[in-house]
Amino acid sequence: MGKLAVRALRAVLVVVLAGTVFVQALMVWVLATDPEDGSLPLTPLRVITILGMVSGQVALVSVWRLVAMVRRGTVFSHAAFRYVDAVIGAIVAAALLWFAVTALNAPGQRADPGVTVIMGGVGLAILGVALIVLVLRMLLAQAVARDVEAAQMQAELDEVI
Repeated sequence: MGKLAVRALRAVLVVVLAGTVFVQALMVWVLATDPEDGSLPLTPLRVITILGMVSGQVALVSVWRLVAMVRRGTVFSHAAFRYVDAVIGAIVAAALLWFAVTALNAPGQRADPGVTVIMGGVGLAILGVALIVLVLRMLLAQAVARDVEAAQMQAELDEVI
């Protein structure tokens, strides 16, 4: 991974992380100062928003750590799995939070249930992203196994020579 790509990705990660922290701070402030008017369940939606930002932040920090491992050439190690697992967990948490938003929104959509169906489909798509990352984790596991195997073969070859 080139230096320019790493810097660009890190810049994007910093901007998105700063944005999520801003949204969290705004939601906490609104929770404390703005009462509900009864038209929507605002408090649960605000809490879900705060938790959704936390799941996004977990994913961002994990990607940052993985990029650092790529730069150092240590991504094909068992240490990378904890960060990939954190990304998968964050995506699943985001999907579950989206399903909670869908459930909170559903009573207001009785006249047009298509919105709820579409929102449910978006939740399934988010879970699909988690499955894609899970497949990529399996590929990483195969690469790590091959790397360990290659190191063992190199050690055996060094002994013979």
